[in-house]
Amino acid sequence: MQYKAIFRLLGILLLIFSQSMLTPLLVNVIFKENVWMPFIVAYFFSFSIGVGLWLSFKNCQNELKIRDGFILIVLFWLAICYFASIPFLLEIDNLTSVTDAIFETVSGITTTGASVINNLDALPHAILYYRQQLQFIGGIGIVILAVAILPMLGVGGMQLFRTETPGPMKDAKLTPRITQSAKIIWSIYLLLTILCIFFYYLCGMSFFDAIGESFGTVSTGGFTMHSSSFAYYDSDWIRLIACVFMVLGATNFSLHFLALKNISLKFYWQDEEFRFYLTIILVATCIIVYTLIRHKVFGLNLHTFITGLFTTISLATTTGFDLENITPWRTFAPFLAMILMLIGGSAGSTGGGIKVVRALLIFKQSRRELLRMLHPQAIVPIKLGKTVVSEVTIQSIWGFVSTFIGLYLLFVLVFMSLGYNIEISFAAITSSLTNSGFGIDNLKVEYSDLDVPGKWLLIVAMLTGRLEILSVLILFTPAFWRK
Repeated sequence: MQYKAIFRLLGILLLIFSQSMLTPLLVNVIFKENVWMPFIVAYFFSFSIGVGLWLSFKNCQNELKIRDGFILIVLFWLAICYFASIPFLLEIDNLTSVTDAIFETVSGITTTGASVINNLDALPHAILYYRQQLQFIGGIGIVILAVAILPMLGVGGMQLFRTETPGPMKDAKLTPRITQSAKIIWSIYLLLTILCIFFYYLCGMSFFDAIGESFGTVSTGGFTMHSSSFAYYDSDWIRLIACVFMVLGATNFSLHFLALKNISLKFYWQDEEFRFYLTIILVATCIIVYTLIRHKVFGLNLHTFITGLFTTISLATTTGFDLENITPWRTFAPFLAMILMLIGGSAGSTGGGIKVVRALLIFKQSRRELLRMLHPQAIVPIKLGKTVVSEVTIQSIWGFVSTFIGLYLLFVLVFMSLGYNIEISFAAITSSLTNSGFGIDNLKVEYSDLDVPGKWLLIVAMLTGRLEILSVLILFTPAFWRK
């Protein structure tokens, strides 16, 4: 284990992250507010420890191995969750405990979007901006940006890229050079955010709201600028724009790259995962809209369709924007919501959950087994598009999904043991482990109402989901620590 290399890179990553404390200070100047100290303190601690680690181990030039990458990513996420919580702890009156501050931070940085802050509209602009910025950093941002920068410092970034990239196809790169791939991903992420800001502003949002809401939309984070979430904006156009950019954020970024490079949209439709994803969204939207009309929750009109579409996409992309309380939408709608959150977004996107490509390949594997029951001697390869998927990949996907489901049920049981009923337990764990953050306030319970053990369990679930479960569990296996 290259411990010196790990701590050297951890120091560099903290140095990069510490710069994110400076932009809220600019917001503070623009709005003439007196919210300096929380960000200065957070900057001082993160920058100082980053410099200290880097200087202490700067002479270590060893390249990271696979195991080192896992340790570094987990340590880095734990570190930034601690340092990023400082502004919340020092500034927000109703976050009086370290637990609440860390919960809000982890929820933002993992793009979960569950909140323990009850009155967002009363917060200073700098804190509001910072809270939204955490999602932007966590979506694709900080680690991929670091991979693009590290080679300038004489450090390779392949193991960081492999460990941080969500989905089963971790070796897929946009270009032969990992640095170039990271720069492309970061550029596309930034471009989508800028476009989202522009269209939100065009549809009537204030410029400040447009910036903040775009951070939560493209990152599929779910934090919003107002306590009433997206219900604050009484505009179907804004909701439709949100739908478009939530889907783009939850789509494999390699498709965006191919579409931009070749100036053609055909690559989206040629991708089987994307087609399957759109099919899920379309079918779920039709079911939800039918449910709304059938049970007379809403009438037969365009607003009902947009409400159903927005809610479906918010769930399927694991963004978690609230628009309507879905509990009265009959039992079936909340159950469908859980399925959508569990499937999640595409591989190589900002979305959480199991990932669409895994669900698609499991469906294909199940269909193949049914065919083998009829034709035991048949050799039926599983294909993703025109590419044959190896049996090793299929096995790894089954391993991931079975581990995910097992851990999911374990989290639910532990949460129930804390005294919460089965509905709240399933809703809270599903929202946390899939990083969707869809509100348990639909069940008339706020995240702020949970006790300390409940909040810490959800913190662990959010981090575990963001790091794709196996990246965390592998640290607890004896084989990982053997030389």
